[in-house]
Amino acid sequence: MRVALTGASGFIGRHVLAELVRRQQTVVVAARDTTRIATATGVSAVSLDLAAPPRDCFERLGRPEALIHLAWEGLPNYRSARHTETELPRQRAFLGALIDAGLPALLVTGTCLEYGMHSGALRESLPPEPGTHYAIAKDQLRRELEGLRATHRFALTWARLFYSYGPGQAAGSLLPQLAAALARGAGHFDMSGGEQLRDYLPVEEVARLLVALALRRCDAGVLNICSGKPLRVLDLVQSWLAERKASIRLNLGHYPYPDYEPMAFWGERARLDELLGREAQAGAFAYNQPNAG
Repeated sequence: MRVALTGASGFIGRHVLAELVRRQQTVVVAARDTTRIATATGVSAVSLDLAAPPRDCFERLGRPEALIHLAWEGLPNYRSARHTETELPRQRAFLGALIDAGLPALLVTGTCLEYGMHSGALRESLPPEPGTHYAIAKDQLRRELEGLRATHRFALTWARLFYSYGPGQAAGSLLPQLAAALARGAGHFDMSGGEQLRDYLPVEEVARLLVALALRRCDAGVLNICSGKPLRVLDLVQSWLAERKASIRLNLGHYPYPDYEPMAFWGERARLDELLGREAQAGAFAYNQPNAG
């Protein structure tokens, strides 16, 4: 199967590309800078600027049977108006051009922040209440893609990502910062109180699920990509330290809790399990106490 991929040089994208290669798919990567893409057997890279997509972008990508769309600029600044004012129009133009040209199947990654301040177990049927520019832009893009279904025939999966961790994670993320503190011999590690409940999956598992959905060309609509299990941030940190037999004083409460998300939320994954069956469950439920990369 011929699969196009955007965002292949990002944290999740590198793992998605590796999973596609592992499954021996024919992959074409769209990137502004193709030198950042690690090519392998069955992988080609096409120079393409999503901010100014050519009219023949579907042809340049080799008329793929499915697109996994991960690319999104401006992160991790969730509050920046850039997401709604600049990034959303670019995304709309790029994906709209591909759909107009006949793209048959599209998987786009959304965000759990689309749920806004809903607490507890979040199911896909909950009405979105996005509160940051990033979440508002993602939600609006989803709505517009769903609107295109009235005039275009294509399969759409909107994969709402929760929290992922693992190799290649941004240096400013929690666990890479903890690793850096240990490496420099710091006496303590500043963090929040750690009592917030979140939903975590290893990035390799996130990639496996995204690829499985894309290869099935699912017309799933909104779908949570999550473990379905709440985990305290403090427990995540402590389990990570225990796996490495490492110790450092945790300076709890140094940072305030984010005010753009509730204290306790996690995903429900019944629809994901029903859709992928045993393929979804193969790796999903082993992460109650994760070995965080």
